[in-house]
This record gives sequence, structure tokens and C-alpha cells, in this order.
Amino acid sequence: MGMLDDKVVAVTGAGGGIGRDLALACAAAGAAVVVNDIGASLTGEGADAGPAQQVVDEIVAAGGRAVANTDSVADPKGGEGIIGSALAAFGRIDGVISNAGILRDRFFHKMSEVEFDAVVKVHLYGSWHVARAAANHFKEQGSGAFVFMTSTSGLVGNYGQANYSAAKLGLTALSKSIALDMQKFNVRSNCIAPFAWSRMIASIPTDTPDQVARVAKLQQMTPAKIAPLAVYLLSDAARDVNAQVFGVRNNEVFLFSQPRPVRSVHRSEGWTPETIAEHAMPSLAKSFYPLDRSQDVFSWDPV
Repeated sequence: MGMLDDKVVAVTGAGGGIGRDLALACAAAGAAVVVNDIGASLTGEGADAGPAQQVVDEIVAAGGRAVANTDSVADPKGGEGIIGSALAAFGRIDGVISNAGILRDRFFHKMSEVEFDAVVKVHLYGSWHVARAAANHFKEQGSGAFVFMTSTSGLVGNYGQANYSAAKLGLTALSKSIALDMQKFNVRSNCIAPFAWSRMIASIPTDTPDQVARVAKLQQMTPAKIAPLAVYLLSDAARDVNAQVFGVRNNEVFLFSQPRPVRSVHRSEGWTPETIAEHAMPSLAKSFYPLDRSQDVFSWDPV
């Protein structure tokens, strides 16, 4: 018996990288899988049905069940098409992994609206489109699970990724809202921040020794290490796990904090700009967060 026996799962961006391993792991755990991928380049151009079908062929050859789907998550109708593929082929939908993504890295002062919009459309809007298409089916059957792939670029920060960071942090809020709104229907929603070497991060610059060292560490982490947590979160074993943000880094699993007040100051007569400068900020500054990037926080070698 697999953890996902009798379940139907849709995985977006599953033609390669992390998505491919997620789809293969779901199928190995017993799920019927919709393998979604438009076969675009890293920056979102072009389309090729080959990658999705290749993953389907791998699943079928291993004795599993899968169908390919090439709808774009960035298209409002794409989400309906992906969930429609699950219903047409397998009669239901039980889980969604929103993994599809593109990169258009650029320092903020050089980033164009087109570059910002394209990344947000795929990561944030794309996740919304697929989740919204699945939501009513989950509600009617009284069960379902979402897994959104976020990133420490949004949770912590990174250079040159304002579009990607904004979209990925937005996903954590989307996931939390889904969890709150749909818990009464036994629907869960969680996030994973994956650390893995894939096409998605192969474009990281290696112009400095620091960047070269960072890439060398990332290359040690394979996409397959992400899949077990995703399979678990989709399974009934995770029925009490909801609205959380996890990370997977090689053999490490993290639970991330969520924004909460960490310090407060009070002045009974109220505040003026002057007293804020004299009193509030010096007191609060003791708890300020440094201007960290992801690699500053995760500074040790992958375990």
C-alpha cells in the first residue's frame, strides 16, 4: 500500500527538475498523476509537449498511471484545463502541487514591468488559477490538499529577484488564506521551500568566488530529496498538518517561522515623529533583522 493509493494528484511544471521528481514520487506512492508542463524555456518562451509526455512514459513504464497536460498555468483557463485533465482521465482530484515557474532575474533598478509581470503571472497567478479550479471539487468531496513551492528568496531574500521573491512570498499568504478558508471542508494547504539543483537555479551567476561556492553547495542537493515531504503532505497521514511553511535542504527538513510581533513599545500620551526617533526606534532596533540573503542564513554545507 502506498501513501497516495487511490488519490489523483496534479503536478505543475513537472516536465523536469523538481517537478519531475515530485510527479515520479507521487506515482510511486500510488497516485494517478497529471503531469503538467508546457515545455517552455527557463524564461518562459516556447512550448514543447515532449517533457510532460516523457515523464508520463516513465511513470507508465514503472507500472503507474499518468496523463500529460500542456496547459499554461499563467492562463486563467489553464488551471481549469489541468484539473479537467484529472477529472477526464481519473474521475477526481485529491491533491495539487504548484511547482511551475520561470525566472527573469534582474537587479530591481533595471527590472522591467514585463519581467516583473511574467514571473508573477506564472508563480503567483498560476498557483491561484490551478488552486481555484480544484477548490470546489475539494469542497464537494470534503477533502483535498495543496502544496505550494515557495522559496527562501521570498522568505529571506536574494539579489536580483524582486519579481520571483515577491511572487514566492505571496504564495505563503495564498496558502495560509486557503488553509483558513477551507479547513472546515477538510482541505489543507502547506508550502515547501526547496533547496535543489535544477534548471530553475542553474542560471545563478558564478562571477565571484562567493557565487561559485554557493553553486557548488547547491549542486550537491538533488530534486529527489524534495519529493518525500511533498508526498507526505498530500497523504492522509498529514491530516493535522495545515498552514505551515517547510524547507528541504538535502537531508534536512525545516519548519519556518511566520510573521509575529517580536517586540513592542508603548507611550501613554501617543507618539510624535520626534519621540519615535528618540524612544521607539532605539528600543525596537535591538530586534531588527539584518539585511540577510538566503545563503547568509543557510551558511553551513548541506547535511
